Amino acid sequence: MKRIDFAVFTVVAALAVILALPPSAHAQDAAALYKSKCAMCHGPDGKKVAGHDLTAAAAQKLSDADLDAVITNGKPPKMPKYGDKLKPEEIKGLVAYIRTLK
Repeated sequence: MKRIDFAVFTVVAALAVILALPPSAHAQDAAALYKSKCAMCHGPDGKKVAGHDLTAAAAQKLSDADLDAVITNGKPPKMPKYGDKLKPEEIKGLVAYIRTLK
């Protein structure tokens, strides 16, 4: 019984640490990732440079799953796939960051 209690305590403590991280830390990570991977084509503010305008209604009306799929799988001929370069949580962060560009 004590082992179960210790396991539960460990899981709860780990979750507490993760949840204690400020959301702004995640947002800063996503913003930095956007700058390094996306801004060269989509612009620093998401307004079309060589790629789609991420601030436009057409991009913003896409579901999170649709944006995730485009980032993961790419969209030929210009949008490269990042599913093999980024972790799923990084892609999720980029989707959340794109939502802030409207």
